[in-house]
Amino acid sequence: MTKSFDKKQIGLAVACALALGILSGTAGAQTTLDAKDRAHLVDSRGGAVMSGTGLCWHTAFGPPPPPGPECDPNYVAYVAPPAMKSVAVPPPQIAALTPPPAPKPALKPMAEKLTLDADTLFDFDKATLRPAGRDTLDTFVSNLRDISPETIMTIGHADRIGTDRYNQRLSEQRVATVKAYMVSKGVEPGRIYTEGKGETQPVTKARDCLGPKSAKVIACLQPDRRVDIEVIGTKIVR
Repeated sequence: MTKSFDKKQIGLAVACALALGILSGTAGAQTTLDAKDRAHLVDSRGGAVMSGTGLCWHTAFGPPPPPGPECDPNYVAYVAPPAMKSVAVPPPQIAALTPPPAPKPALKPMAEKLTLDADTLFDFDKATLRPAGRDTLDTFVSNLRDISPETIMTIGHADRIGTDRYNQRLSEQRVATVKAYMVSKGVEPGRIYTEGKGETQPVTKARDCLGPKSAKVIACLQPDRRVDIEVIGTKIVR
């Protein structure tokens, strides 16, 4: 009886010791937890205490533990995406400063009158231009380059020798010849106005050049044989 009692007592003592060891190991595992890492239960050697399925035990003291390869067999590590390459942005293009356009030449209203000697333009009693007459008109047209004409008045005159009807027709034929020549040199025909005045507007006085037709009288009446040209428009001031 005594031996049997002793065996029972010894067995009970061993069981108690084992239980105390487990409890002390558990307590040791908890006491070794770092204050910053109380989410996982560790043993006395600092290793994680695993369940039968290979998962770590949560102590319920801290926040839920983050996933990791030690306690999660399905853990997939986060891989940061590759850094984006910086693309150099070219500086903004600055438009080149262009100088302001040069001011346009000023235009000045003008009315210019020119009297051409009919004897320079035509032979006596003729309506065909002489070479000297063409040169005179060429100079006139050249001077129009600095003028923007609106109207060119061309008026023909004759002396008193001959009939009124004849002198009227001769003055009209002469201004028509002058217009045709200027148009051939580039003057717009719509800007040229022609008119024949015959012998109605003489320059000489009534008592000048008296006598019948003669070389002396013809020479005296020369100022009456004329073509007046008046330009109305604007002149370019440079």
